[in-house]
Amino acid sequence: MTVKTTKLGGTASGVVVGRVAHGLMTMHLYALRMSELSDDVCFASIKAGVDRLPAGTKMFLNSGDFYSITRGTQNIEMLGRFYAKYPEYADKTFLSVKGATTATLEPDASMEGMRRSMDRIEAALGTHKKMDLFQPARVDPKMTIEEIMANLLVLQKEGHFTHIGLSECSAATLRKAHAIHPITAAEIEVSLTSYEPETKKVIEAARELGISVLGYSPVGRSLLTGTVTKVSDLPENDFRRHLARFKEGALEHNLNVVSVLPKIAGEKGVTQAQVAIAWVASLGDHVIPLPGSSNPERTVENCSAGDVELSADELKVLNEIAEANNVVGERYFGGPEEKFLWG
Repeated sequence: MTVKTTKLGGTASGVVVGRVAHGLMTMHLYALRMSELSDDVCFASIKAGVDRLPAGTKMFLNSGDFYSITRGTQNIEMLGRFYAKYPEYADKTFLSVKGATTATLEPDASMEGMRRSMDRIEAALGTHKKMDLFQPARVDPKMTIEEIMANLLVLQKEGHFTHIGLSECSAATLRKAHAIHPITAAEIEVSLTSYEPETKKVIEAARELGISVLGYSPVGRSLLTGTVTKVSDLPENDFRRHLARFKEGALEHNLNVVSVLPKIAGEKGVTQAQVAIAWVASLGDHVIPLPGSSNPERTVENCSAGDVELSADELKVLNEIAEANNVVGERYFGGPEEKFLWG
């Protein structure tokens, strides 16, 4: 099977990347992992995705300066050790990092907040790799997008990163930001169970403007993988037990909404996760699914989903599920954190 690739948007339009990106959050984020992963496991997971790509193609890696069990910079420190051990992988990867938050993960896109992120990231990452792209993790509601972009442009000109991205932005915000300076990528949640009206607006705006969309959580935090069929399947300390869509009653309803996935996956000889990721990729060449993995085999499975071809009939069924939007429960916990979505 041919390994598919695509080009990034904005100022990175000449960069060819794998059809599926690799999110690194599951390696270290405190809400997802209660014990330390070894460097060998993390390194193997990253290399597994990179090594399957054709020459000249980069793996899009997505990190954050708060991906850590202790809310430190563990994930980026791991990347620093990875690039020190495998310096040849610096050119084989396109590194995006999210930051500009407070210690309590509130958005802080002030110059002070962003410089704090630059200091944290650069100290952790070391000298073998520079950030390719930086994204404020959320749009700071205390500032206008014009002010946020002004700060980003100062830091870009100083050489801290090459390209500018946004995360959890609305279509209107994306258009305003891009009018100031080309945006390379907008990171939003996209899946069969997260396909809101604003999701479609961002994807369309990005298509018009030549911007990549990074669709995070394309498998619905495992809701679409077939591995979670009841709440008791989740470990006692798993943060998903607190998510609205995984609550007793809601989980059963939501699994029923996507009950066709096992049939489609079985007939194609692929996994349910691959069907879900392939559907996100079907939304446009500029839409890049962003699943996360800390397991080499899972990384290959996720990336291989970019090569899965869905038939017209399969797409019709899946599109109807997404458009119906019959999922029960908010995307997160149904609380104050929702206010930072679609900034």
